[in-house]
Amino acid sequence: MSPTAAKQAEQLRLDGNTYFNKGRFAAAIEAYTEAITLCPNVPIYWTNRALGHRKRNNWTKVEDDCRRAIQLDSNSVKAHYMLGLALLQKEEYAEGVKALEKALDLGRGANPKGYMVEEIWQALAKAKYMEWEHESTKRSWELQTLKEACETALKEKHLFDSSELEGFLDENHRSNLEQLEALDRVFRIAAEADIPTDVPDYLCCKITLDIFRDPVIAPSGLTYEREVLLDHLEKVGKFDPITREPLCQSQLVPNLAIKEAVQAFLDEHGWAYKTD
Repeated sequence: MSPTAAKQAEQLRLDGNTYFNKGRFAAAIEAYTEAITLCPNVPIYWTNRALGHRKRNNWTKVEDDCRRAIQLDSNSVKAHYMLGLALLQKEEYAEGVKALEKALDLGRGANPKGYMVEEIWQALAKAKYMEWEHESTKRSWELQTLKEACETALKEKHLFDSSELEGFLDENHRSNLEQLEALDRVFRIAAEADIPTDVPDYLCCKITLDIFRDPVIAPSGLTYEREVLLDHLEKVGKFDPITREPLCQSQLVPNLAIKEAVQAFLDEHGWAYKTD
């Protein structure tokens, strides 16, 4: 790549950004395409063009550009994020969630307080919740169908036994009622995992009161949400918000045990992903 071509490509990128900010997405895409033609190995040109395609809801082209950007820079947060969005639009949920999770991990490593981290989390949480809602509806229908089949079988058995066991009708009726009650209890317990309840306190940040996303532990032994604690250290003061002991960012350690516990809880209770 000659210095002249690189300079021209960069100017085209800047022109594309200007068009994009004015809402002229077709012109922005054209400028980014010219930059790519001159310098095809610069990942930001591909992610910028993908963003233009995203604004026009051209998700196939978003996917294509993001995959190329990732080939050039596997740590591109924006490329993984927009790839995840494109795959979700295509209803490829498993791969879409995987791409968003990669983007979230990269974003937290690069800038845990950046706006992209929150945006990615919201998209991931929405995808996970939708996935749970779909599976929950399916499970609910299957349970109800199975319960009705079992109830019908018990009632038919009761009628058969009643015709065979003359003189024991009361006992047979009582036994049938007990079986139906037991059946109801079993299916009620089976459905409990899909019924929203309160998230256990130990899985929630003491400041936000929301379920942890990226928990860190302070020297005091208390665990906080990383982004919220960093914001406190920057804007309020360098001290533990609860114990008031001196505290700086370098003393924070990821709480992997809580993070794993949160993920296990979310895997079992997808309703907890709902953020509104």
